[in-house]
Amino acid sequence: MILAMDQQETAVVIGAGMGGLASAIRLAAMGLSVTVVESASVPGGKARALPSAAGPVDTGPTVLTMRAEFDDLFALAGQRLDDHIALMPQPILARHWWTGSPTLDLFPEAEANIESIRAFAGPREAAAFARFDRLAQGLLAAFDRPVMRAAKPDLAAIGRAALRSPRLWPALLPGMSLERLLRLHFRDPRLVQLFARYATYVGGRPAHSPGVLALIWRAEAAGVWAVEGGMHSLAAALGQLAERMGVRFRYATRARRIVRQSGRVTGVEIEGGTTLHCRYCVFNGDPGALVEGHLGDAASAALPARAASPRSLSALVWAFAAQAQGVDLIHHNVFFSDDTKAEFGPIGRKRMPEKPTLYICAEDRGTGPKTGMERFEIILNAPSGLLPHPDEEPLCRNRTFPRLKEFGLTFTPTPEPSALTTPARLAGLFPGSQGAIYGHSPEGLMAAFQRPGAATALPGLYLAGGGAHPGAGVPMAALSARHAAEAIRQARISGSRSAPTAMPGGISTGSATTGAARSR
Repeated sequence: MILAMDQQETAVVIGAGMGGLASAIRLAAMGLSVTVVESASVPGGKARALPSAAGPVDTGPTVLTMRAEFDDLFALAGQRLDDHIALMPQPILARHWWTGSPTLDLFPEAEANIESIRAFAGPREAAAFARFDRLAQGLLAAFDRPVMRAAKPDLAAIGRAALRSPRLWPALLPGMSLERLLRLHFRDPRLVQLFARYATYVGGRPAHSPGVLALIWRAEAAGVWAVEGGMHSLAAALGQLAERMGVRFRYATRARRIVRQSGRVTGVEIEGGTTLHCRYCVFNGDPGALVEGHLGDAASAALPARAASPRSLSALVWAFAAQAQGVDLIHHNVFFSDDTKAEFGPIGRKRMPEKPTLYICAEDRGTGPKTGMERFEIILNAPSGLLPHPDEEPLCRNRTFPRLKEFGLTFTPTPEPSALTTPARLAGLFPGSQGAIYGHSPEGLMAAFQRPGAATALPGLYLAGGGAHPGAGVPMAALSARHAAEAIRQARISGSRSAPTAMPGGISTGSATTGAARSR
């Protein structure tokens, strides 16, 4: 059946991940009537949680950066973020471990980092860090407005910024990987390994990702906040904000097809045959789902195939409750591999890493005093497209917990097999992703320019989320929603205000090119 349209222009957002939630809030603030369709029973997308003895434990992003993007969302409704959820700024950004080495803490303050690195690796490396930090700050300033905050990357503006700052040139040279750039700065391989890991934040291997990704360090150094309750609690708060603004949510409901009539989007068919009429549709899912036809033929032609490939990295994620003994964990912890080739070499061959770096989020540390069982998330980098294997869980277990025991860290009890999320599981949860959790791969000089923007070739269909420009990560997903909302605002100014006509019959009548394809 066809649902009657309101007098307001209508929008349907497919997916209640961070990008979809932010899009719904922004569109509601623009006066649109908004409905969000989400296949899961709760909001969050990849910011999901699993039950544990200590409460829901995150299995996705762990900390918040660039919080101003979320302050802005609450301000659209005349609200304050801090009145709805507690964010705790972290005095230590992360604690880092290597075999046979002292630990290294990094801080939001540049001078504190210089002194920490001086004590860890000596005065030369401290001076090298100061130079690298200035370079990363310059890259962030140069790329912020013409890339991250632009509807699409502005090469001319980037060129002008580079001409004004010659110190940026080495990071922009063709073939300059992040790992190579760091080797030009640091002699200590531990520091190369530490700052190279920022490539994995957006799903790339350090030796194959461009040097410009050094700017991620400065984005994190500008401030890290832990969310009381976990990152899924932030998604819940955004969902509640959207509801207060009049957004309607249809949880546990799959979108089956994006309907096209007269050359533009006119609705979204959901399971059961109902079509939600809309003039605008924001897709907050992996672009691969569109390209592969999961939302019908009309949507599959909206993006070129290159929008979905090559794929970024995936992850193996443990999410569990336990008591930890042996080392002093903080919220953000990294236990580095002794052999980066044994980590990223197998990943490049679509295999589980043999000697992975282990990231641990102690979710209840940094958010107040805790006793007894705590919630932990352990993340190992892994390739996307990794097929399920009967030995996958024991193999991952043997490459995680014995390694941590070498550092003196043990967990009681160790997690059950159900606590492990694999790339194959992620591929099932997020259609079209092949398990990739960062969308398009960041590897290659022009990778940042190959992500799809907000607008698509199908009028009325827009993208938001980590698979769209400006890229992966919670704040980037929020920025993508800003771009999608602005594209819709421009379309409302320039386009026709006439409403699409509802056709009689059991479901909406497709055009000759809409097709009858159904997504899985």
